[in-house]
Amino acid sequence: MTARTESLTRTLVRLKLALLRNGLHQSTGRRAAYIASATAALLVAALQLLGLVLLHGNPHAPTVTVALTTVLALGWTVLPLFFPSGDETLDPTRLVMLPLRPDPLVRGLLVSSLVGIGPLFTLCLAVGAAYAVASGAAATAVAVLAVPLTVLTCVALARTVAAANTRLLTSRKGRDLAVLSGLVIAIGAQLVNFGAQRLGSAGGVEALDPVADVLRWVPPASAIASVAATSEQSYAMATAQLALCAGGLLALLITWRRALTKLMTSPDGSTLQAAEPARRRRRDPSGRRLLPSGRTGTVMERSLRYVWRDPKTKAAWVTSLAIGLIVPVFNALQGTGSVYFACFAAGMLGIQMYNQFGQDTSAFWMVAMTIASPRDAYVELRARALALLVITLPYAALVTLVTTAMLGAWADLPEVLGISFALLGAMLATGAWSSARFPYSIPQEGYKNVAPGQAGLAWISIFGGMVAAALLCAPVLALTITLHATGADAWTWLLLPVGSAYGAAVTLLGLRMAAPRTAARLPEILAAVSKG
Repeated sequence: MTARTESLTRTLVRLKLALLRNGLHQSTGRRAAYIASATAALLVAALQLLGLVLLHGNPHAPTVTVALTTVLALGWTVLPLFFPSGDETLDPTRLVMLPLRPDPLVRGLLVSSLVGIGPLFTLCLAVGAAYAVASGAAATAVAVLAVPLTVLTCVALARTVAAANTRLLTSRKGRDLAVLSGLVIAIGAQLVNFGAQRLGSAGGVEALDPVADVLRWVPPASAIASVAATSEQSYAMATAQLALCAGGLLALLITWRRALTKLMTSPDGSTLQAAEPARRRRRDPSGRRLLPSGRTGTVMERSLRYVWRDPKTKAAWVTSLAIGLIVPVFNALQGTGSVYFACFAAGMLGIQMYNQFGQDTSAFWMVAMTIASPRDAYVELRARALALLVITLPYAALVTLVTTAMLGAWADLPEVLGISFALLGAMLATGAWSSARFPYSIPQEGYKNVAPGQAGLAWISIFGGMVAAALLCAPVLALTITLHATGADAWTWLLLPVGSAYGAAVTLLGLRMAAPRTAARLPEILAAVSKG
């Protein structure tokens, strides 16, 4: 049995090396990307290792290393969810048809998972963290156990998450997660930036001590904490922390084994009869009644379904919603914000009006078949704008209300709302015209948002339209500046009705101007959005 396990382990390790080698042989671009990413990762690991070595003997070293190890483990947890295609061996369904037992398979996959840049990066950080807090022969001996235990726990954590979510990762919802990964990274960067600023204003690393006191009992950070405890001659605590990490690793391996067993023995959708259940859930017509009748309601429903179901459209909307809230709120929390940052929400959401027909991709031909006159094009564009307003109007108002409340600038609420609505109307107008004049295709596969050869069109469409929208908002901005410059602050409430009426008028004017161009350029639009 042992010989078979060793043979399986060697086979899986060779398989992992073969996958890496064959992947590099596929194309020069992929080889260059892998080498560049590996070089960058190893450079960061070397710098981290150097920094941790220099941290040796510092009184804040235990706090920093525990926090760093926790962040590292968190990365191992979430990366398989967002980048499932980054490692082909993360998909155990490839081994379903082989006569393999769970225990040898878990051991073999665990050893083969140690091959790669990620485990090497983790090893460098674990060695540096252990060295930073180790003092004395006893702590060094504990570090010899803590370092591999930390690496194994991180790898097992990633494998367990991947095995438990394999069905999700290979489905459409899994692809949605991958598309939204950029949003998570962007939000995470903002949170890290905000946390660093708050940490600096709170007096330095000492502010992390209460958090570190909790994290030192969370595997795998508890393994590094056991080295620090040994250096402080707290042997009982060190033993408990090391045992806690070992127990966590064992629990992960058991969970991983159960997930593999279930995955390799239970049927999935491809092995079951593709039939509807007997009790089919009927569509509730009451939701459809909330929309207007005729073509307008049909187009609005289609647009809203795109937002919910299409991965690329959903990613764009979620990104705009999140960033539109993050920018004003984070600036307000940092004490450097202005109530006018609330207009960022209207600007981000207004971008969704650009390239309306490109979101349909090659399916736009079905829409084109229903447009026989400028009137049809006007109704189509108006309905798409109304679908956007269903979300953008209340959201822009909510962000403005939250920002105003955080800053305590209630007197500026009508003024900022009026500017936001005027900006939103200007972007709807320019977005409709830009959609007809500069359409481009959005690839459905991969992470690109523009088809090859159409990057120039995208830049002109979006950034040219944003400049035009800013110019259209000039009358409202001029009125705002005039009221403040002349000391007529008591009349700034007029900006709410003025901005709302101006935004509505500009939107209708933009739709009227875009409709004839849309009807006249249907063949060109169809060719552009169907490319790639």
